[in-house]
Amino acid sequence: MTPNAYTIPDALRGKMQRYQGMALVVGVIGLLLCALGFVMSPEQLLRSYLVGYFFWTGLALGCLALLMMQYLSGGAWGLVIRRTLESATRTLPLMALLFLPLAFGVRTLYLWAHPGITATDAVIRDKSFYLNVPFFLVRAVLYFIIWLTLTQFLNKWSLDEDREGGQLWAKKLETLSAPGLLIFVLTITFASVDWIMSLDPHWFSTIFGLLILVGQGLSAFSFVIAVTILLAMVPPLSGVISKKHLHDLGKLLLAFVMLWAYLSFSQLILIWSGNLPEEIPWYINRLNGGWQWIGLALLLFHFIFPFLMLLSQSLKKNPKALASVAVWVIFLRIVDVFWLVQPNFDKAAFRMSWMDFAAPLGIGGLWLAFFLYQLRQRPLLPVNAPDLEKALAHGRPH
Repeated sequence: MTPNAYTIPDALRGKMQRYQGMALVVGVIGLLLCALGFVMSPEQLLRSYLVGYFFWTGLALGCLALLMMQYLSGGAWGLVIRRTLESATRTLPLMALLFLPLAFGVRTLYLWAHPGITATDAVIRDKSFYLNVPFFLVRAVLYFIIWLTLTQFLNKWSLDEDREGGQLWAKKLETLSAPGLLIFVLTITFASVDWIMSLDPHWFSTIFGLLILVGQGLSAFSFVIAVTILLAMVPPLSGVISKKHLHDLGKLLLAFVMLWAYLSFSQLILIWSGNLPEEIPWYINRLNGGWQWIGLALLLFHFIFPFLMLLSQSLKKNPKALASVAVWVIFLRIVDVFWLVQPNFDKAAFRMSWMDFAAPLGIGGLWLAFFLYQLRQRPLLPVNAPDLEKALAHGRPH
């Protein structure tokens, strides 16, 4: 099969360019509003920016994890979404650049970074060997070096596979993904501690990193399902992506929804039953002052609603219904990140700012514009992947 197979046709390319332009406009307007918000309230802007940044970076990182999982496990589900996953991973250079506001605002955003805090807070003083600004920034640079290195090789070798075919590149991709996935899990664990858990430096949870990792995977799966269904409406994928492929993706989405709920409940029940003064205030803040309604909404609409919907086999084979559930989960993933971040600052009562909308929209607009640009650069399927024909045959009626 030649690299020209499954190339994006001109009509679809033009539509993607229009959507890219629209996303870019939304992103620029959102970031201009963020600049205004910074003038009005730097503290609130940084909090809102962290919510948007962590969600969109997590979406790209979730795609990186799924990409390596697919190389290790094989399966038709991964081949039909590989190009979407790859394009999402190639947004990570943008996210590295967008980390700069957080790097410059670390002393405003994080309590442990406030000048003189170690003199009055014994807990923070005991953790200062890890929670200090220079080491925090060095770790962030290290995380991005690792993520960008994995992204570079996974995308380069995939392109080489397109050009040359054969088993060599597939074997190299699989060989890299084994240690790469392990290193990735470690970096995500530390990054989640650094960027989110340390907002409350007195609190800790041994399950938090895994919960963040699964949440990122859930965001990524929801996103690629929505994009794949949109692409499958027009050539060249309209005759390739079948209901069986969608059914497989829907089952995996259900699995991630259930795993996220299991880990969330496990963390709650372990901390609540332990009732330790270092741990329990984190949940007390989120179960009072109006924040409990956000928690209830997450239970009902992040878990119960998609769980019940995805139990239906017919829904998982219905493109519009499955895409609707996927988009719904994406929205609730942003709400979940908001619930993790904002109660650390507004403990007395629930409060929202217009910046909580502007920052995720601004970052998301730029992210989507860059994603669509990357998606246009290669054929929509890995044309010379050894198992591509087998994966496509999997979706055909027998």
